[in-house]
Amino acid sequence: MNAKPVIILGIESSCDETAAAVLSDTNILANIIAGQEVHKNFGGVVPELASRAHQQNIVPVVDEALKKAGVKREDISAVSFTQGPGLLGSLLVGGSFAKAFALALDIPLIPVNHMQAHILAHFITPPPGLLPKREEEQSKPSFPFLCLTVSGGHTQIVLVKDYLEMEVIGQTTDDAAGEAFDKAAKIMGLPYPGGPLVDKYAKLGNPLRYKFPEAKIPGYDFSFSGLKTAFMYFIRDNGMDNTCSTPEEFISKNLNDICASLQHTIVQTLIHKLELAATDLGIKEIAIAGGVSANSGLRNALLEMQATKGYKVYIPPFEYCTDNAAMIAITGYYKFLQGQLAGQDTGTKALLYF
Repeated sequence: MNAKPVIILGIESSCDETAAAVLSDTNILANIIAGQEVHKNFGGVVPELASRAHQQNIVPVVDEALKKAGVKREDISAVSFTQGPGLLGSLLVGGSFAKAFALALDIPLIPVNHMQAHILAHFITPPPGLLPKREEEQSKPSFPFLCLTVSGGHTQIVLVKDYLEMEVIGQTTDDAAGEAFDKAAKIMGLPYPGGPLVDKYAKLGNPLRYKFPEAKIPGYDFSFSGLKTAFMYFIRDNGMDNTCSTPEEFISKNLNDICASLQHTIVQTLIHKLELAATDLGIKEIAIAGGVSANSGLRNALLEMQATKGYKVYIPPFEYCTDNAAMIAITGYYKFLQGQLAGQDTGTKALLYF
């Protein structure tokens, strides 16, 4: 007789996406995300506006997820939610809803570390028939593996020993790689969010035309603040040479090559540190996670590592790269199996470490 599946409702509200997902064991049943267009007017996420939008979105998003999954409230085994890191006001909306939902149904509550969840997104089982069985099994990393977790707020190399046993062995000492993409895009006058636009234009440019500095940081750590400063001066100085009278004219004439060269520098910085860690630790299983893992330059560089240096590389589907609730639900599932539950007195934390 088959055991009753574990049904997890996941809630994600760490920044500017309100998301809810339903998993049956590791199988995805629904993954609903509501974005927030209001921030485009300000060139970045405004925390107060984000938390207000979460309050408007949370109930309809959860309702849609349950309907799409075909799951009744009484079928849910536990509710997991993003405890942190993230914007405190945004976290409070998702956390408060999850606590009220769990209390009303008398089911367990599971707080989840947002960054760990990005990594565990690799273990979500796609809908039946989407991938051949063999390919589906091969799409999940084997322990131990290294995961390069890259987003707008974080850049980390994580040694993943088991589902819930992880160690950060390298991280940025200042700015994240995703922030470097977005700030450089803002300097060029591109609309928010600028990172995907840099990637779009980079596909049409020469990545070796311009050279930008790569920070020399000991060990497996990163630094991108110097690159941002160098890029700002690069745009300013080249906008006043003999061929262009303004920075805007220089950008307009050379946008594709500028984006390609910038992206090449950021990607190579990430890959060099990742290869160093993999070599030192003797690990051949490599994964990427986080919003910047959707970047085509980074994905191609990882695939080149696999083709030329014998690494086995795991790249998540696009829908699990940016913030989503499916990754919160899968982490909740593994924590549920190990009895890592919480009471109503648990809180949210804007800064939360492994």
